[in-house]
Amino acid sequence: QVRLVASGGGLVQAGGSLRLSCVVSGRIFSRHGMGWFRQAPGKEREFVAAITWSASSTSYADSVKGRFTISRDNAKNTVYLQMNSLKPEDTAVYYCAVDLVEWRVTPPQSEADFGSWGQGTQVTVSS
Repeated sequence: QVRLVASGGGLVQAGGSLRLSCVVSGRIFSRHGMGWFRQAPGKEREFVAAITWSASSTSYADSVKGRFTISRDNAKNTVYLQMNSLKPEDTAVYYCAVDLVEWRVTPPQSEADFGSWGQGTQVTVSS
């Protein structure tokens, strides 16, 4: 059974930085891409970033390009989301999830392509 535990959220002022981590239990991590999504109050969950199993390819939502960086450490079964130049509109609960397809060479962006969602970590950016 796969379990994802996200951490690293918190309260930060606009312009600040946070690094989220997501630890994946089980033996699937090195074969699967990973993604980060977020959900703001009253809004649908939306794609933020994704990375392939080998870290050879990444993708980002337009709203975070140039500010956020997704990375992974397969030895630690962990995926990261470095968030810089944070804005109040980045406030949301951030979720990590596993790409349902092994060995994919292009990271997907659709929520339907991901599963085993973590519990989420709250990020609040004050103005």
